[in-house]
Amino acid sequence: MVSSGWCFLAAMIVAYGFANMLQSVAAARTTVHHTFDPGLLLKLAVHRTYLVGLLCQVTGFVLAFLARRDLPLFLVQASVAAGLGVTAVLGVVVLKWRLPKAEVALLVLLFGGITALVLSAQPAPSKSLGTAGLVALAVALGGIGVLGFFAVRLHGPPGSVALGSLAGMAFSAAAVAARPLASASTAEAFVRDPLLYLLIAHSLVGQLLLGLAMQRGSTTAAVAAMDAAGAVPAAIVGLLLLNDRIWPGREWLAAVGFLVTLASVIGLTRYAEPQHHHAVVRRRERIAVGAGAGRPPLQPGGQASTGLRRSTTRS
Repeated sequence: MVSSGWCFLAAMIVAYGFANMLQSVAAARTTVHHTFDPGLLLKLAVHRTYLVGLLCQVTGFVLAFLARRDLPLFLVQASVAAGLGVTAVLGVVVLKWRLPKAEVALLVLLFGGITALVLSAQPAPSKSLGTAGLVALAVALGGIGVLGFFAVRLHGPPGSVALGSLAGMAFSAAAVAARPLASASTAEAFVRDPLLYLLIAHSLVGQLLLGLAMQRGSTTAAVAAMDAAGAVPAAIVGLLLLNDRIWPGREWLAAVGFLVTLASVIGLTRYAEPQHHHAVVRRRERIAVGAGAGRPPLQPGGQASTGLRRSTTRS
């Protein structure tokens, strides 16, 4: 079972990397929402790209759920951030993103931190969360929703980071619910456990917040903010309440790995540039001055634009 947990973890990273890229493409093609409107998910759902990305995210979620049965939350949640590396590579190859050197360096640092966590994590089954834990998760759901109602009024990178951070908190709460839920003994116990429905609620709220975040700036910044905000709470709860373990003598390696991972993810929110929105602005500016009529607008350096544009749908 231990070997399968590591396989689930690796496959999860790839799945989340594809999901981030595909969902960001769909979000960039949708009119920016300035209200906490669940209708955004319906508008995104008309894009085939978003649906494929959502399928990848659901796949990553299932793989993460399976990995959490034995692997500690501090490892699984931090490894979700490694999907940023997959997203960045796909963005460069497929969408012609241009990553700043600082962002490339931070991605390398991120993988170094993840490697340290992998070497320090000791697989172990989870403990039960208890009634107090259920109440805390329910309260957290309401609090995240209220904060999201106000954060959606922020524009540009600040809005992207704020909404991404709230999405991370929601997904972190879902991860806390998933760790003990993954150890359910029977299908009936799984369906009847309140943790399942708290997990679903937090995941839906997190998905909405992430979609709103991706509309406002860099995909990397939105996802990095989400991962940074989600890693710490899950790690603390896992170590204190859910029987997460570190190999004896490797506590220092876990601490260094977690701090390096967290620092690199936070750094990505600072250096990341809005990939999709830059393309949209350049396209509109060139159309406004009548340049390049009859052919795709060019980006600096003679490269063709990615062609990403917003739909005419009004919110």
